[in-house]
This record gives sequence, structure tokens and C-alpha cells, in this order.
Amino acid sequence: MSALDGLDDVGEHDDDLSPAGSDTAPDTAPVWAVFGDLMAGLLGAFVLILVGVLVVQMDLVSHLQAEVQKRQVEEQRRMALEKALAIPLRSGRVTLNNGRIGISGSVLFAFNSDQLRPEGRQRRQSLVRPLRVYLGERDEMLIVSGFTYDKPVQNRNDRYADNLELSAQRALTVTRALIGEGMPSSRVFAAAFGAEQPAAPNTSEAGRALNRRVEMAPVPKAAPPAQ
Repeated sequence: MSALDGLDDVGEHDDDLSPAGSDTAPDTAPVWAVFGDLMAGLLGAFVLILVGVLVVQMDLVSHLQAEVQKRQVEEQRRMALEKALAIPLRSGRVTLNNGRIGISGSVLFAFNSDQLRPEGRQRRQSLVRPLRVYLGERDEMLIVSGFTYDKPVQNRNDRYADNLELSAQRALTVTRALIGEGMPSSRVFAAAFGAEQPAAPNTSEAGRALNRRVEMAPVPKAAPPAQ
């Protein structure tokens, strides 16, 4: 046997002595590392989703509580207003709907006029004292709103350009009358809507009669401007 053959035999033995599985061992560690990173990412995403769901639920609960409190306050205001206006409401010529006090325009005014009728003065006078007490207790204001039906002002009436002007004059008349009966001027103001916001369809005389009206409603005072 030659020396070269002996060296070849030694090389073959060295190859046989190599650790078993040395070709696969380096590949298993990266697989477990990738799996661990994937699980960590999934866990983080789950936590973020859970936190988001909790935040949304807390917002919904807060909104629901605020809405419940708002409705409770509105119900308390309605009941207090009904109690304050118990006597005028019994007459049937004064109505209270969603916090708005209504008086038929035919009771307050003649057709196409802004001059108060005697019966209208009586209705108005019956409201002044309870409203003054109610507004004072809550530090609120009273908006007096004038409305008409949709038929144009008749041509022979040259005092008003249109229904909006007629409704404005009627609201101002009631506002001035309330102040004259003792309502503080700082607690009442007028607004005009003309034929807008009808209370009933204008397709019948009964509906048009409901739309010829003046409404009053307590409203919160405007917040003072920021300094």
C-alpha cells in the first residue's frame, strides 16, 4: 500500500467521524425564531384590538349616560313647565308641546292683523306671572315666535310685504305686550318664521288655522363670550 492510499483512508475516516445530522441542525433554529416572532406579533395585534374594543365600549357607555341625563333634564323641565302653566293650560286655548307654548293666531289676532284681540290679551296675561317665575328660577329666556300659513298676504293689506313680515310684527306685538305686563325685557326676545315650520298641512282650513299661531318657549341663556 502506498503512502497516498494511506492518506485517502485517513480522509475517509475523518469524514465518518463528522457529527451526525450536522447538515440539518443550523436550519431548525431560524424556524423556531420565526415562529416566536409570529406569535409575538399576533399577541400584540390581539391586545391592540382588545384595547380598541374596550375604548369604543367606554365611549358608547359615556354617550348613553349623557343621553339619558339629557332626557331626564328635558323631562324635568317639561313637568316643571306644565306645573307652572297648569291654570292657562286648563282653558284649552293654550297648548304645550315639546316645551313650546302655543296660542292660536285666531285667538290673538284678527285676520291679516298684528293688533291683539281682547281675548288674546287675557290669554297673554294668564301666562306672564307663571312664566316670569319659571324663567327666574332657572335663569332662562323666553323666545316668542310668529308663524303664518302659506297663503300670501292679501294685496289690499299694504302694511306687510309678505308672511314673514306679518309673523315678525305679531311676534313683536306679543313680546312688547309681555314686557308691558311685567316680563323683564332682558328675558324675552322675538323671532319670525312666516310660513316655515307649519304645525299642520295647509291643505284645509283647520290646518291653516293651526299654522296661524304664536309660540313661546323657554331657552337657555347664551354663554357669555370668552374673555
